[in-house]
Amino acid sequence: MSVDRGTPPSLAPQRHLAHTFIGCGAMGLGALIGFGALSIPSNAGYAGVGPNFLPWVVAVALCVCGALLARQGWTGGYRDMEPPTGAQQGDWRALAWVGGGLLTNAFLIERAGFIVACTLCFVLAARGLRLAKGEPPPRSAWLSDTCVGALIAAPTYWLFTKGLAISLPGLTSTGWF
Repeated sequence: MSVDRGTPPSLAPQRHLAHTFIGCGAMGLGALIGFGALSIPSNAGYAGVGPNFLPWVVAVALCVCGALLARQGWTGGYRDMEPPTGAQQGDWRALAWVGGGLLTNAFLIERAGFIVACTLCFVLAARGLRLAKGEPPPRSAWLSDTCVGALIAAPTYWLFTKGLAISLPGLTSTGWF
């Protein structure tokens, strides 16, 4: 009769506390959102969905994902995690482009409208992310990024203003931009 001495220490799963804490943090954030959703009235609106529906969906999703992340961290860390890409240190020029895009959006959204401000934010942020990746942005990037940004911002604007009846600033009084 053989005695099981357990798994050798080199093969035993190691607990990664940082990974476990990230999962616990996600669960805590989900719990906070759920706690905040308790104060939102639940009277049903259109199609039986009240204003607290989306916060509850987010809270539950965060708690489930956090639990899965914490379990994975506790049983050996995130599996199949690729090594990080990019430079060893932060790229200040790239940060300036992305931060400039966000500040430009905040400054222009009331003055130039949602679509124009968000398109410009996308263009500046895309340039910053290309710089951070170490790619020299091609000359055609300005045009293609502008087109992609507008193709994202315009449907988003129309979805919020027409589909959800949420007022977003437009460029003209008709609200098309």
